[in-house]
Amino acid sequence: MILTPEQTPHQTSSTLWIKQPLAVFTANDEDASNGLVIRDGKILELVAKDQTPSVPVDNTFDASRHVLLPGLINTHHHLYQTLTRAFPPALNKRLFPWLQTLYPVWAKLQPKMLSAATQLGLAELMLSGCTTVADHHYLFPEALTEAIDIQVNAAQQIGSRVLFTRGSMSLGQDQGGLPPQSTVQTDEVILRDCERVINTFHQPHEGAKVQIALAPCSPFSVTTELMKQTAALARQHGVRLHTHLAETEDENNFCLKTFGLRPLDYLESVDWLADDVWLAHGIHFNDEEVQRLGQAKTGICHCPSSNMVLASGICRTKELQAAGAHVGLGVDGSASNDCSNMIQEVRQAMMINRLRYQADEISHLDALYWATKGSAQVIGRTDIGELAVGKQADLALFNLDEPRFSGAHDPLAALVLCGAHQADHVMVGGDWLVSHAQMISSDIAEIQAHHKEMALDLVS
Repeated sequence: MILTPEQTPHQTSSTLWIKQPLAVFTANDEDASNGLVIRDGKILELVAKDQTPSVPVDNTFDASRHVLLPGLINTHHHLYQTLTRAFPPALNKRLFPWLQTLYPVWAKLQPKMLSAATQLGLAELMLSGCTTVADHHYLFPEALTEAIDIQVNAAQQIGSRVLFTRGSMSLGQDQGGLPPQSTVQTDEVILRDCERVINTFHQPHEGAKVQIALAPCSPFSVTTELMKQTAALARQHGVRLHTHLAETEDENNFCLKTFGLRPLDYLESVDWLADDVWLAHGIHFNDEEVQRLGQAKTGICHCPSSNMVLASGICRTKELQAAGAHVGLGVDGSASNDCSNMIQEVRQAMMINRLRYQADEISHLDALYWATKGSAQVIGRTDIGELAVGKQADLALFNLDEPRFSGAHDPLAALVLCGAHQADHVMVGGDWLVSHAQMISSDIAEIQAHHKEMALDLVS
């Protein structure tokens, strides 16, 4: 029986064949030319060219007009920033003054605002084919001390897989940091809540929908002691570590002035140069530092759009990969992107890397890999990010029936080069969550209207 996504809700007893895709990217060179078979929320079989499933199937989905990808994985975001996109006072500024302009606004965040921002950002990402999102939330003003709880609840209403990082800031302006005092907490309060959210929400098992990591905001917003204690706490509980690093030369100069160390040397001094760590941006590393990152198997989240908006520079993706570091993609905050669209970020990644490398050194396949298996490696997931037997059935299908694709001869290349911007169908763990470019279980118009209201309240 051939069914549409809205007719085929996931049922653990049913077997579904995603049949004859127009093109497919598996992220692992396996042959799935004739689609794949799904059962119990996982990929049961890849169907090679000219083959049919080796098992009986209950239903089929005709993918002959679709490009099939693993669900895209966003490894660095700040969902609350969807409330301050294109904010006039912050336009055309470098990173530090940009932050100093926005921190006082963000300090006024209320629970209902964060909930609205999380829902809108996750929905926007899912509509772009993104099935897993790592969000770096580090703002905990007095009104928002249970921010992670709010985000987990909001995410459950959208259906994405999420990795919420319990961020932190403990160095306010009074201590020489950038953030206002109203947004910082003491080390003791931070560590206590870090342990609480790990114990409450973190799912360590395969197929997890909610995971937690610990993520001091940056070297210029937390104490050295907090960096060390956070690392010890994360390893005690088996969760990952995340922070911003080497985003701008200003940050390098700050670290040299404050610690007498370059950012990576500082990172190593607090026991963070390791394979359970991933870093946002990672732009301004020298040759020797790239090799050290590779030897440590540290992850780097490349954020091309944000790096362009803030004129931060271009990540050394190819050198990092060659050295052994994992490289993934992130859209970064929606106040420095200013959108939450993963398939567009894939195109941006390819384009900006063509400014650092030659045209025959970077292809659309590299950018797609970073957004899928590369990103999964960055956040320590082995059950998502590729189309392979036993992996979670997280899929994004893109329809090329738009003027922008007319005349394209390679569907997979066209997806990136011609600028795809939205997925037609999206599945997470065997559940269809997007059908015909519309959310199935959420009212996007209602989410958007509430979000706009919250954005106006925040800046009023």
